[in-house]
Amino acid sequence: MTSDPNGLNLDWLISVDDHVLEPPHLWVERVPAKDRDRAPHMEIDEKGMDFWVYDGKKFPSSGLSAVAGKSKEEFSPEPLAYSEMRPGCYDAAERIKDMDQAGVLASLCFPTLPRFCGQLFYEASDRDFGLVCLKAYNDWMLEEWCGAAPGRYIPLVLIPLWDPALAVKELERCAAKGATSFAFSENPEPLGLPTIHDPSGYWEPVMAAANDLEMVVSMHVGSSSQVPKIASNTPFMANLTWGAMRTSGTMLSWLFSGLFQRYPNLKIALSEGEVGWMPYYLERAAQVVDKQRYWVQRGATFGDHGAVTSVDLDTFDVRATFRDHVFGCFIEDHHGIASIAEIGEDNIMCETDYPHSDSTWPNCIQTVKGIISHLPAQTQYKLLRGNAERLYRFTPAEPPVLAGV
Repeated sequence: MTSDPNGLNLDWLISVDDHVLEPPHLWVERVPAKDRDRAPHMEIDEKGMDFWVYDGKKFPSSGLSAVAGKSKEEFSPEPLAYSEMRPGCYDAAERIKDMDQAGVLASLCFPTLPRFCGQLFYEASDRDFGLVCLKAYNDWMLEEWCGAAPGRYIPLVLIPLWDPALAVKELERCAAKGATSFAFSENPEPLGLPTIHDPSGYWEPVMAAANDLEMVVSMHVGSSSQVPKIASNTPFMANLTWGAMRTSGTMLSWLFSGLFQRYPNLKIALSEGEVGWMPYYLERAAQVVDKQRYWVQRGATFGDHGAVTSVDLDTFDVRATFRDHVFGCFIEDHHGIASIAEIGEDNIMCETDYPHSDSTWPNCIQTVKGIISHLPAQTQYKLLRGNAERLYRFTPAEPPVLAGV
């Protein structure tokens, strides 16, 4: 066991961004019998390939969403049957075995079929039934997935994006059952929803509830249902490399939204966005406030851009607001860790992205320690698990004693 003189166990991490491929029984066992055929369910085609069916659409599982146990040479976006997946992709007990193997003490999992913030149910033709299915997912996540191994899973729930009042009720219901975080879109506008800057305050009830309930707003890259493009014909791999930068837009949008001033307990986690870009954008944001605030405060305009702002620019401190409200997450980001003094050791958490193609499994703890081992033990502990425990108000189980250790 790796520890420091203060007894900190540095052999385990908490991953704040993993994924679950929903088991085939999830919805059919949790909706009324009369609705099982229209709830998300699995069917098999003539070639023996299984796929999800919901709202008149077919949804095969992408092979890139379930690469655990495969070599990089075997990665493929082609549809993959559940029978060809590692059981840890969809089975909570099997996932624990994979976590133990990789030094992962606890895991927060984003959904797959509903997509990263529940877009599937927002897009449904029958939103009343969509809400039934969304609640069924939340109950399954809280009761079955997290309940399978108390202290090993951080529950993440979904909200009905199409109705803030219903969303508040669902947050209250799930908070009462132990949830401490909900999935939200990095940019709701491409989904056809109001932005967080909406003049009518569309999202205010949700943010007020998150503030009061201390529910972390977790936003996964790609939760705007967009793949960013540098240009219309830019190669995919260039776009994929550049794609995490959209997370910087999310961070800046929230910093300048005024939400953190109105809701002092509100906190956001930027999942799978990495952190190496943060120092530059914080520096640039501070420069913009310093140099541009006066004409903005006078109400002047610049081209088509109005000068309306929701923050008090006389008191707005970019870095202090970041430190109090924003948490970055990294998988394998050497540059981010090299900038930890500028980002802050209290604002970074680690993730493993199991079982996606960016995952470090089964070498999760070794990979992270290879990046942070030069840091003081207490700082390592914060990045490995302490910050996640504090942010999500989560008490993990004691690390398991593994055979041969």
